[in-house]
Amino acid sequence: MIKEQKAIDRNNPVISIRGLQKAFGSLHILRGVNLDVYKGENLVVLGRSGTGKSVLIKIISGLLLPDAGQVNVLGQEVAELPSRELMELRLKVGFSFQNSALYDSMTVRQNLEFPLVRNSRNLKRSQINDEVESVLDAVGLLQTIEQMPSELSGGQRKRIGIARTLILRPEIMLYDEPTAGLDPITCIEINNLINEVQEKYKTTAIIITHDLTCAKETGDRIAMLLDGQFAIQGTFDEVFASDDLRVQSFYNYNFTE
Repeated sequence: MIKEQKAIDRNNPVISIRGLQKAFGSLHILRGVNLDVYKGENLVVLGRSGTGKSVLIKIISGLLLPDAGQVNVLGQEVAELPSRELMELRLKVGFSFQNSALYDSMTVRQNLEFPLVRNSRNLKRSQINDEVESVLDAVGLLQTIEQMPSELSGGQRKRIGIARTLILRPEIMLYDEPTAGLDPITCIEINNLINEVQEKYKTTAIIITHDLTCAKETGDRIAMLLDGQFAIQGTFDEVFASDDLRVQSFYNYNFTE
């Protein structure tokens, strides 16, 4: 199902980036990135492997420091925050890792309880149970609650990883290659889940991918990262109507029709 366009408040950016630069030694990854992400929007960042997509969201979440530029998230300059305030901001920014990042020694229930108990110490056992079951139900995997991660498929682990992020009710979701390594049917399920999360939890999201099917089905707006900068932004059709050969070659390589 292709995602329908909807009204988004373009006057209310929850993420605002200006002049962002990041290098690792002599390798310059981000070269003056400018970007706004608006409340309630799913923004897809497209680009080839190694172009800095994952670096970008790690800087947004404060996992990496920029070399230059400003990154404002929910009204706060991330690089200027003391440790405690940065941790508080991170509770509002959910990070769905590419490998799901589940604890192999914990059941699904325990994996979901861990961030909740760690950050909400006054919850009763009944409240914890309700929250765990609610997010598992939201991702369609309530029946896995007592299973170990090793007993789950790749797609199920992705869903559990998203559920664990959702349990803290973040305002922003950062998805790092959510469909990587999955079969086509499971990719469709994950794409639909991303849209369902946006609708149910009213999240704003950045979706990092090089999967054009994922981009087309989840993105309200597409931003193409090329040579360290956003070369073009717009709807999926607007971006790939560009005569920029770099954009066209990316489309041809990912042929989706």
